[in-house]
Amino acid sequence: MKKAPIIIVLMCCLELHAQEFQPDSIAVRRHAINKINLSVLSAWAGLNIVQGGIAASNAQNSDKYFHQTNVYWNVINLAIAGYGFWQLRKELGRQYTLAENIEAQQRIEKLLLLNSGLDLAYMTTGMYLNERGKRLTNNQLKGVGNSLVMQGGFLLIFDIIQYAIHRNNGKALLKAFPGMQITPASQGLGIAMHF
Repeated sequence: MKKAPIIIVLMCCLELHAQEFQPDSIAVRRHAINKINLSVLSAWAGLNIVQGGIAASNAQNSDKYFHQTNVYWNVINLAIAGYGFWQLRKELGRQYTLAENIEAQQRIEKLLLLNSGLDLAYMTTGMYLNERGKRLTNNQLKGVGNSLVMQGGFLLIFDIIQYAIHRNNGKALLKAFPGMQITPASQGLGIAMHF
């Protein structure tokens, strides 16, 4: 029970400092970063759909399956980008408190790390399918495998770059509060203040 008054005082101090800091500037930058990243993903998807559709109609053997898989994969990427734009539109103009901003920042960073792990899984699966296709002389497995390696590779680089940009944006939150450290706690995250 003695911790409650201390926490209340700390939160009041943080909120006073946060009013000077204006955490919405971090949210505005996060929104702009997401918009650019979704535009890049949409362009990648659109190019792959058009190019893959044209190339698949003229290709043979494993190349045909490679281009077809690129089309299918990027229809999903385009749907994800569309959903992302819809989410951004819903959040346009939203005001964030410091706590909401920290939570949103951590959520996007964790999502990008999770995506990077999935990207590695796509590439690994693609390499496995490619090798299996070679052993079985199966053009479909080779083509799908090559597509997964390429698409997973692009997404891995894309997600790592996004993570670095978002992480840099999130560091501005910590710079505004020197001595503050966000640490794991038993029921989520905790804030440690060093005076």
